[in-house]
Amino acid sequence: MDSQPEPVPAGPPLRAAVQRAADYYSLTKPGIVFLMLIATLATMMAAAGGRVPLDLTLVTLLGTALAAGGANAVNCFVDRDIDRLMSRTRSRPLPAGRVRPAEALAFGIFCLVASFAVLWVGVNPLAAAAALGGAAFYVFVYTLWLKRRSPQNIVIGGASGAVPPLIGWAAATGHISLAAVALFAVIFLWTPPHFWALALYKGDDYRRAGVPMMPIVAGEAATKRQIVWYTAFMVAAALAAYLLGVGGYVYLAGSLALGVGYIALTLRALRDDSESMARRLFSYSILYLTLLFALLAFG
Repeated sequence: MDSQPEPVPAGPPLRAAVQRAADYYSLTKPGIVFLMLIATLATMMAAAGGRVPLDLTLVTLLGTALAAGGANAVNCFVDRDIDRLMSRTRSRPLPAGRVRPAEALAFGIFCLVASFAVLWVGVNPLAAAAALGGAAFYVFVYTLWLKRRSPQNIVIGGASGAVPPLIGWAAATGHISLAAVALFAVIFLWTPPHFWALALYKGDDYRRAGVPMMPIVAGEAATKRQIVWYTAFMVAAALAAYLLGVGGYVYLAGSLALGVGYIALTLRALRDDSESMARRLFSYSILYLTLLFALLAFG
């Protein structure tokens, strides 16, 4: 049986209702969902040449958000024990005692079922299958199997977060092309450098929680070298997407500029062990992915 923190005293009804809604929203990890929606929307626009019906776009984004948010809520349920041990996660609704575990699990499952129904009925079965497959991979392969067992957790598990281009392409065209696979590869290769940068300056958190992130298992120097290689292959995948017919010259030029900047920063990090450099790497990774897919949509 879980040992729960003391519940936060209830305030006035309206304030309590707002807090509860905010807690459930927090379970979805909205920052992650936002990045996934950007990738989904940009891929839809690229696949359809910028001409995507508004109703199809809204339904696809709703289904994707439900799939990602539901998987994240289930992740919060599973990881509530280690979240209590980490400074950056101990204030989440479950370790803080503001949401009961059973409620979080039910909420996550509801979102996943709703996602599949919305995408199957409102978009097409391929988009629904891609979203559900990504969510299932995140829950069963990453969260339940790899996260606490292997330093390759985020490498293999990163495939779950890379499905938005597959969802978006399937929604816009009814099939999945090599270009969509290249965009999948961009996010797949982006994920390890992104989370390893976080682990470089949050290593104590992961040590307390017993999560074998790469900097803890292989050391910071070896991790930084891997960050360089993954980033280089990610930049190559972004260029491969252009060669496969997505994006225009604006995307090509912007992709090159963003990629060169990212690689240069990773090379600087090889010689700079400061926390500020690790934070810069983490922040730039988010900026890179956001701007890359914005360029894909409009370039």
